Amino acid sequence: MSKLPNVTTSIFTVMSKMATEYNAINLSQGFPNFPVDERLTAILAKLSKENVHQYTPMAGFPPLMNQIAKLVQSSYNRIIVPETEILVTAGATQGIFTSILALVKTGDEVIILDPSYDSYESPVLLCNAKPVRVALNDNYTPNWETIEKACSPKTKMIIINNPHNPTGKILTEEDFLQLEKLLSKHPDIIVLSDEVYEYITFEEKHISAHTKDFLLNRCIMVSSFGKSFHITGWKIGYTVAPEHLMKEIKKVHQFLVFSVNSISQAAISEYLDLVNVNLLGKFYQEKRDYFQKSLQNSRFELKPCEGTYFQVASYASISNDDDVTFCKKLITDHGVAAIPISTFYSDHKDQKLIRFCFAKDDFTLESAAKKLCDI
Repeated sequence: MSKLPNVTTSIFTVMSKMATEYNAINLSQGFPNFPVDERLTAILAKLSKENVHQYTPMAGFPPLMNQIAKLVQSSYNRIIVPETEILVTAGATQGIFTSILALVKTGDEVIILDPSYDSYESPVLLCNAKPVRVALNDNYTPNWETIEKACSPKTKMIIINNPHNPTGKILTEEDFLQLEKLLSKHPDIIVLSDEVYEYITFEEKHISAHTKDFLLNRCIMVSSFGKSFHITGWKIGYTVAPEHLMKEIKKVHQFLVFSVNSISQAAISEYLDLVNVNLLGKFYQEKRDYFQKSLQNSRFELKPCEGTYFQVASYASISNDDDVTFCKKLITDHGVAAIPISTFYSDHKDQKLIRFCFAKDDFTLESAAKKLCDI
């Protein structure tokens, strides 16, 4: 009998497979198609001939853990202890999975804000716990009144995703004030803050859970070098948590993967001395603006994009099809792949919205835009 009877092939796999079959431009799955920084590949080539091919310590390569501590301090003015508050993971998804398995027990409830990334629910179910899906407002801001009503004595965790995938929305200071009020009424709730796009924000800057004192003793922060440095296939992420939570997370991690890719950790450790993460927002903002300008003459209505490398668009003036059907026709009839937003909701709420990934080179974006403008 299946432990996850309702889990099927992910929409990302489905759309990418169709994109390959129909030779469509793939703006569905969130991976860049432009080259990695040559400084990073040079470091990797050098290290390949050195003695960095065996297991690293379970929690991570010590020089990288020190670099992460420096990065968190420089980015958020938070001082953390590498040995007890950092865990290097096989991608952010593993960090999320491990944290939930370590801290959520049978009968607990976990609040997930929809539309939500598809990796949140499955580990909750595997814990024999209950996912409580709460929809964001139509403009993708949190409805704190609804969230509070969803809390119960069984609520163990709230998952926030900031900047938000798939919508590109970022949390405001008012959101954190409301979260603080909620947590003051529920002192046992833990927050899992998925911040993998933390350095990819635009006009308004990212506000991290790292900067909020009320969260530091009850929050797991999840980050991704794969997303930040467009090396998604390396699958290197990290979590930061207070020692009493990290101790439990490490117990699961050591039996799930034990330690993660050694040469990748060593390469990123050296690269962090060279790269300026604060330039990533400008880099991706130029891509967002280029893509948006290229679609000015289309019939798509582009929604605000405050962060991430995703653009949500309405096709309501183009078709009455549901969003899954529309995305499939977009591939077969027009040669562009996107993701239907309804798949991020537990009730498959269809608002005729789709998500494009603009983490692509200009040629790809221009080619896709021409096809989209012809619809």
